[in-house]
Amino acid sequence: MRRDKSRNPADRKVTLIGKPGCHLCDRAREVIVRVTGELGVAFEELDITRDEKLHRSYAEQIPVTLIDGRQHDFWRVDENRLRKALS
Repeated sequence: MRRDKSRNPADRKVTLIGKPGCHLCDRAREVIVRVTGELGVAFEELDITRDEKLHRSYAEQIPVTLIDGRQHDFWRVDENRLRKALS
């Protein structure tokens, strides 16, 4: 994966793709909120139950983490790996 080291953390965005009632999604959200908050990175969450295209693409992998629109992780979020990818 190509990383642009010159990017300002404020210009980055982490997306969590999940669904309500997903315990792995809840755990992933905790890690993502902590890391993005500390680094000043934008965070958004998308619900596969509200988007058929996302459901078709990711239903078997949730939670899925994207960084700047590119898949970074699925099922679990490793805090150190996420922090390194955003730093």
